[in-house]
Amino acid sequence: MIGRGRVALIGHPVSHSLSPAMQNAALDAAGIALRYEALDVEPSGLASALAAMREVNGAGNLTIPHKIKGMALMQKLTPTALRAGAVNTFWVDAEGELAGDNTDVLAFTELVLETLGEIPTGARVAVLGAGGAAAAVVTALETWPGASATVHARDLSRAVAVRMRHSVVVRACSMRDPCLADATIVVNATPLGLAAADPLPVELDRLHPGAVVFDLVYGRGGTRLVREAHERGHAASDGLVMLLHQGAAAFHRMFGIDPDVSVMRQELERQSFNGG
Repeated sequence: MIGRGRVALIGHPVSHSLSPAMQNAALDAAGIALRYEALDVEPSGLASALAAMREVNGAGNLTIPHKIKGMALMQKLTPTALRAGAVNTFWVDAEGELAGDNTDVLAFTELVLETLGEIPTGARVAVLGAGGAAAAVVTALETWPGASATVHARDLSRAVAVRMRHSVVVRACSMRDPCLADATIVVNATPLGLAAADPLPVELDRLHPGAVVFDLVYGRGGTRLVREAHERGHAASDGLVMLLHQGAAAFHRMFGIDPDVSVMRQELERQSFNGG
């Protein structure tokens, strides 16, 4: 087991995150005397925060808005992180260098498997957003049989940048593009839904009636997007399962051992039920 001086989630904001509760439950179950912290770090402070973590043989996760910019601050990257162009997990390796991975890629596929029971063949996926979460989704889709994707963003140039990196993306679109109606799966990879007052990332009457909706945001009782999708008859799931699986893979990267995933799941369910 790898010894660490500090473990933390670095993002802005981070107060909503259930990662500390989930990871601390895993640390307790593994008998590791550390606390996983949530550090609210503005973009201008990311480099110094990661340098401080490196000094203490630290490890942790990156969340909004640091997943893409954090990649440039790593000394080593896994092939998955390189393909995604984003990092959500970091650690100091045996050579004392800061290494980065993207465990969101695996976790998105696990979310779909738990929801649908299989990875569909020939899926047409509309990805809302063009940041780090969207990059992970598109990277996962590259392993799906016959999948294709459209990437929708308010800033079309960001959607084009994702399309240029990933051959599975057939089109870069605005958020109003009518091709949403052709999607068999719609994924919200934007931050919309983190705040209760947020609007929906997409108008549900624009979707195909049989489309499956995934919201990478999570919340008590499901997000507003998931609730309203269910009301309209769509199969839908929020990002809690994805959080679980990316966290379990990140734990292995940080400590070199597998966590007790059942303990992590139980804590997430408890926190979500209690509104944590």
